[in-house]
Amino acid sequence: MTSSVALTCRGAVAEIRLARPGVHNAFDEQLIAELSDVLAQVEADAAVRAVVLTGEGASFSAGADLNWMRSMAKASEADNNADSLKLAALMRRLNYLSKPTVARVNGAAYGGGVGLVACCDIAIGVDGAKFSLSEVKLGLVPAVISPYVIAAIGARQARRLFITGEVFDAAEACRIGLLHETVAPAELDAAVERSLHWLGKGGPLAQAEAKRLALAMAGMSEAGQQIIDVDNAALIARLRVSPEGQHGLAAFLDKKAPDWARQG
Repeated sequence: MTSSVALTCRGAVAEIRLARPGVHNAFDEQLIAELSDVLAQVEADAAVRAVVLTGEGASFSAGADLNWMRSMAKASEADNNADSLKLAALMRRLNYLSKPTVARVNGAAYGGGVGLVACCDIAIGVDGAKFSLSEVKLGLVPAVISPYVIAAIGARQARRLFITGEVFDAAEACRIGLLHETVAPAELDAAVERSLHWLGKGGPLAQAEAKRLALAMAGMSEAGQQIIDVDNAALIARLRVSPEGQHGLAAFLDKKAPDWARQG
């Protein structure tokens, strides 16, 4: 089985690369499990001072894999709930990782890919990247990633983007707070290195506590998040098996517009 995630350590920096470029680094059960395991590995490695998360190929992450979505569309509500809890655990692990994290956003990020960006402490993207929280187009909602996206861009922006599912560019992502910086593709690595330079100057314990402090002052804790995740996983599971969710998923997989989509 080909690995969906690649880990490379150079000095005190661990680079985690989503390694499914043929499907734009889309999520499936294997990628979720492998990324969770790699994050646990770098968390436990005292030699790792910072983590860079990026994608192979043209995209950062396109969100859910089509085959995975097809299988979930046929699954029971209980199975969908269990599946959603795994994704929730992945996002929670990344968000509360004690090591500083940098999202190297090399291309498009959709759905869960936006969630990964929002869970990182620093997010730097190429100026041609596109973003979307497109779940409503399928009759679904971005339930599992919602706490992290709202923490990044605020409730006001989230309300707009959650209900429109519109595509927005890197400049807009930077303006609303999803990205901290946008650069030309040729400058992406240099920009990431600048952040790593500054991260290397901080005490590792102090950085872990500073991250925990910032989250706590924003009302976020890992224990509290786990409780929220249970409700959000149940919500997405319920919507996936609902008539609207089933129709939206089927229409998307068949490359058709759902009945509710207005033409114009």
